[in-house]
Amino acid sequence: MTQQPLDDIPLFAIALLILLGTLASYEIGYQIGRWRERRTEDEISGPTSMIVGSILALMAFLLAIAMGMAADRYDTRRGLVLEEANSIGTTLLRAGYLPEPYSTQLESLLHEYVPLRIVGDADELNAQIARSVELQDEMWTITEDLARESGDRPDVAIFIESLNETIDLHESRITAGLYARVPPTVIWLLVAGGVLSVAMVGYNAGLTGRRSMLSAIVLAVVLSSVITLVIDLDRPADGIIRTNQQPLIDLRDSLKEQ
Repeated sequence: MTQQPLDDIPLFAIALLILLGTLASYEIGYQIGRWRERRTEDEISGPTSMIVGSILALMAFLLAIAMGMAADRYDTRRGLVLEEANSIGTTLLRAGYLPEPYSTQLESLLHEYVPLRIVGDADELNAQIARSVELQDEMWTITEDLARESGDRPDVAIFIESLNETIDLHESRITAGLYARVPPTVIWLLVAGGVLSVAMVGYNAGLTGRRSMLSAIVLAVVLSSVITLVIDLDRPADGIIRTNQQPLIDLRDSLKEQ
């Protein structure tokens, strides 16, 4: 499984580290500003405040871009869950029209296949993917035997089309969930940009000799929360915000009732 650099760190720990890092950078920037102000007064009348405002605006722009990237990927993963649930359901219905013993064999494999497509514990994800691939190979082998035996029967042809779509959606979900993620460079730039932006705010406060710890804490909390939210949205099987698996859960429950 392809992982982001921060995937092994719990989300709460990431939020806390970013928060502490931004608060520390504010205090360091403030102390540097006070030291600089004591050495020269020229910089106080310079464009420091304007520069800080520009940096914060650029940081907000970067956060908006990163949030859009993470949200788009999250929506894609959610849409693929619904598409796969519909595809598996259609494949199951079409399997019922196939001759025996192929119909029973394929329906049994599809019943086992559905729970594996529900993303749960991140530690079990690799095992679920591996077993899903094994079941796909078994179903395709059975379908090949059926196709050779049945010739050009239309019910077999439409079943093959549904099964092929189901297998393709498996690959689409893997690509969307594990590979098509926010680039690590963007994540690191968000973290570094947030820390440096707050440091510049502290530096400007040190130059003027006036600061508000409440404002600094609020700024650090907001920045760390937004950055953590971007990281959370980008995690496929971990974190607070997870891709809704309800379409597949409903399909699994409906199969239990049959």
